[in-house]
Amino acid sequence: MSKIAIIGAGAAGLIAAITAKKDNNSLEIDLFDINNAIGKKILASGNGRCNISNINATINNYIGENPTFVSYALKQFDFNSFKKFSKSLGLLLDVKEDGKVYPLSNEAKSVTTLLQSKLESLGLNFIGDTKIVKIKKEEGKFTLFSDENEFKAYDKVLISSGLAAAPQLNSTEIGLDLASSFGHSFNMTYPSLVGLQTDFEHKTRLQGVKKESLVTLYIDGQKEKEIEGDVLFTKYGVSGFAILDISQYAVYPMALYQDVQIAINLFPKQNRNEVLGMIESLIKSLPEEKLENILSGIVSNKLIPVIIDMIKVDKEIKAKEINAKHIRAIVNTLINLRMKVIDTQGFKHAEASGGGVRTDEVDDKTFESKKCAGLYLAGEVLDIVGNRGGYNLQFAWASGYLAGKSLARGK
Repeated sequence: MSKIAIIGAGAAGLIAAITAKKDNNSLEIDLFDINNAIGKKILASGNGRCNISNINATINNYIGENPTFVSYALKQFDFNSFKKFSKSLGLLLDVKEDGKVYPLSNEAKSVTTLLQSKLESLGLNFIGDTKIVKIKKEEGKFTLFSDENEFKAYDKVLISSGLAAAPQLNSTEIGLDLASSFGHSFNMTYPSLVGLQTDFEHKTRLQGVKKESLVTLYIDGQKEKEIEGDVLFTKYGVSGFAILDISQYAVYPMALYQDVQIAINLFPKQNRNEVLGMIESLIKSLPEEKLENILSGIVSNKLIPVIIDMIKVDKEIKAKEINAKHIRAIVNTLINLRMKVIDTQGFKHAEASGGGVRTDEVDDKTFESKKCAGLYLAGEVLDIVGNRGGYNLQFAWASGYLAGKSLARGK
């Protein structure tokens, strides 16, 4: 009887364990996790609703040293495959118009409950509250070490323990240490899908303002990316869906000490001339009105004093006193609000981690290590991070599934 160890009971580890056991019932599988229950990150995803997958997943939705690494896994385990797997658990899915997928129950707890039930019915051995800190391989067998115990005689080991995003869920980067002990190298890790801290002097005054905007990212002065969506101004800087999405392209350059700036266009549906015409029309039709009253019809009240300060006019100024230079300054503030990004909200507030074990050291079809026979790696521990919207979980399911198929095969 072959003996398998899986380190990490998240999405990748769970589907690997279930797939391996279903393919080869003679396997003895031990599933280790630092927590006392499975799927802690699954429970936290989608604000407890669990954005479990996305029907539109392609290599274009992933970032890493080599995003094409995901191609085979996404083809072999596409959404239809995931749907079939979910149904085998008794889990029905709700597919939204934008391609995001949720459990039909709209509760993440349904997912972990059904996965737990499947583990039990297959006779898989879950060992919780256990942090594996070292692995050794001698004479073709692996031994796993926690601080208190040794677990011996494994034929194969899968590392699927994730990275450091959400440390409040006991997330760690121990998987990198374990992989490194077998000769693997890894790319620097960083928080992804995370709020951004800025040096904008008026940020505390704008706290709570939320607006559909176009966010443009500049790296060393060069335009890098544009993303449209909600922007939420906060006491530390900016958040919201557009910011979380653009953070994936901003954080790594910042870690390399490049100059990272964003420009926020608060009127993404209108061009510069249309915004200019709108303001000119209001000023012309209401010459005796104060500027702050004119602006109150088009922007948040919290933004008005900031605009007035930035264009350097008296807050009592009337429309008829506003010149062409003032108008251009107002327009520029509304459609090109620039700020330097100085930091992120860190792993604690990140939905995912970028960086990880270099993918050219892992087989993209079997997820077996190219450094050590019998060692496998899947999920977030690899240098692959997906966009927001269920893409990270889809890669976790797909990579874990292929790893599970490989674990089930003979030596």
